[in-house]
Amino acid sequence: MDCIVIDDDATARLIIKKLCLKSELINVIEEFSSAIDAIKYLNNKTIDLVFLDIHMPTFSGFDFIKTLKNPPKIVLTTSDTNHALEAFEFKSVVDYLVKPVTEKRFNSSLEKLFTFSNPVEIGAEDKIKSDFLYVNVDRRLVKVDIPSIYLVEAKGDYISIKTDTKNYLVHSTLKKIEDKLPSNMFIKIHRSYIINFSQIIDIEEYSVLIRKSVIPVSRSKKNELMKKLNLL
Repeated sequence: MDCIVIDDDATARLIIKKLCLKSELINVIEEFSSAIDAIKYLNNKTIDLVFLDIHMPTFSGFDFIKTLKNPPKIVLTTSDTNHALEAFEFKSVVDYLVKPVTEKRFNSSLEKLFTFSNPVEIGAEDKIKSDFLYVNVDRRLVKVDIPSIYLVEAKGDYISIKTDTKNYLVHSTLKKIEDKLPSNMFIKIHRSYIINFSQIIDIEEYSVLIRKSVIPVSRSKKNELMKKLNLL
């Protein structure tokens, strides 16, 4: 996957380039200290992915995205955690990396990127589902990017929705959110848990490790889970 890196900080660009080299899945074609220079480049070139800093002089990362008619996939990089909800207003934004970017978090972003870019072909019902949903939190409707969700847990009359940037406690049922999540990305593995199976780190007999959480797998769901995994 060909990409460019846009950041006015040379050290930040270097870190992203080194992480891309380690992955062997991302090929850095060019780097820019200016979003305007990057736009001129993209007028004549086609790439798959942009690592984009939000805060840059004169022309921000958000300005950059708004300028492009057909933007590639975008992973935002920033030292500011306050723009996550705004970031996912843009359909092209796949992830939101907070500096300093660690190798572990970078690799997690790549997993999400490839899941997002190469969805498994399934039924028409899943194809019409949105990339986001709204949850009712403290009488506010909050937009949640679906690929950012890695775990949903039932807690009595509530569900806990855990994402890359924030956790939400919502008065709802596991069944309701299961109906809204695409089956090419999520699976209910237990009566109390739905997982984003691209986020699985390790699998044992009847449990999976996601982030730092060990989640039980029902015997009846084990075969279904294994069928969804890209096994070697």
